[in-house]
Amino acid sequence: MVVVSPEKFPDPEVDPPVPAQNGEATAVLAGGCFWCVEAVYKQLDGVSAVTSGYAGGSADSADYETVSSGRTDHAEAVEVRFDPSKISFGQILKVFFSIAHDPTTRDRQGPDVGRQYRSVIFYADDEQRRVAEAYIKQLDAAKVFDRPIVTEVRPLERFYEAEAYHQDYAERNPLSPYILFNARPKVQKVRTYYKERLKQA
Repeated sequence: MVVVSPEKFPDPEVDPPVPAQNGEATAVLAGGCFWCVEAVYKQLDGVSAVTSGYAGGSADSADYETVSSGRTDHAEAVEVRFDPSKISFGQILKVFFSIAHDPTTRDRQGPDVGRQYRSVIFYADDEQRRVAEAYIKQLDAAKVFDRPIVTEVRPLERFYEAEAYHQDYAERNPLSPYILFNARPKVQKVRTYYKERLKQA
């Protein structure tokens, strides 16, 4: 895995303007095991909810056992609901690339291997697509990683919520070896490098 300090990541040059009042927007991101990605985003101020699920495939294959076979079009994904007056879509992506996963590995994150673990930004509209594509170009041009980013940018057709036992998994299973070795270091990185963006206790 490529380890790059989050300090090396620039703010997105292309980002939606900050709205004058509170609202809600949604980002759907796939970056390996959804337990880890969910745990990262739940800490951020402006994020109201994070749901683990599946995106990229059809309703008849949107279940954990089928997706885990690696033979569907689904990726394990999270739906991040956020207030764009507090945290922008571009900043959501900055956390995605700098902490949530390694965007230079194809169909793999850490110990998890398979198409269901690929890196994808599922955009909701043209503005999200524009921001995502621009940020990937910006990071590649800045050579933040020593390998090219392989993250796919695809339209969101539908997000399917995962089974109840997957929701808040890291929070409910803090001593699970998988969580200790894979999710906890990412959670700690958020607390170290994005202190100013943490929810207030």
